[in-house]
Amino acid sequence: MIRWLFPLALLLPLSVGGQPNAVLLVAKPGMLDPTFRETVVLASQTEDSSTVGVILNRPTPKKHPTGEALWFGGPVMQQVIISLFRSDEPPTVPAFPVLQGIYLSMHPEASSAGNSRRLYLGFSGWAPAQLESELARDRWFVLPASAEILFRADTTGMWEELVRKARGHVALR
Repeated sequence: MIRWLFPLALLLPLSVGGQPNAVLLVAKPGMLDPTFRETVVLASQTEDSSTVGVILNRPTPKKHPTGEALWFGGPVMQQVIISLFRSDEPPTVPAFPVLQGIYLSMHPEASSAGNSRRLYLGFSGWAPAQLESELARDRWFVLPASAEILFRADTTGMWEELVRKARGHVALR
């Protein structure tokens, strides 16, 4: 049932009335794709209805010029810095909401925006109907996103924890 409701969740209007525009995709054990094996992906929908996201639990040894850690966001446009940030006010740079007060942007100035942030190299993206197909083939657990998970300092064990939660029927229904 989860796999059929998830695409509907992504079709909701963007952050209207504070509604979330994001979920967590948790790779199911046994996923063969090495890019997404044992990952937790923040997945969201852009204004043009594209499904995009960043991998939350893949730190890299690389650093941003500010000294901040850079995380592996996904296989698309790995030379571009993607910023996931918290802001009390709507950002002045192009960005789209993922949760109330939390935004995702690839605008160069977004890497300095917000109260707290995480910087990613590249992002994850799906062609039309690709994610729906993956969900139909039972590749992902789908869980609600939260700021606590998005900005967790230590992501060691995050995947295992969320697999346990999903198996405990906490997943979106």
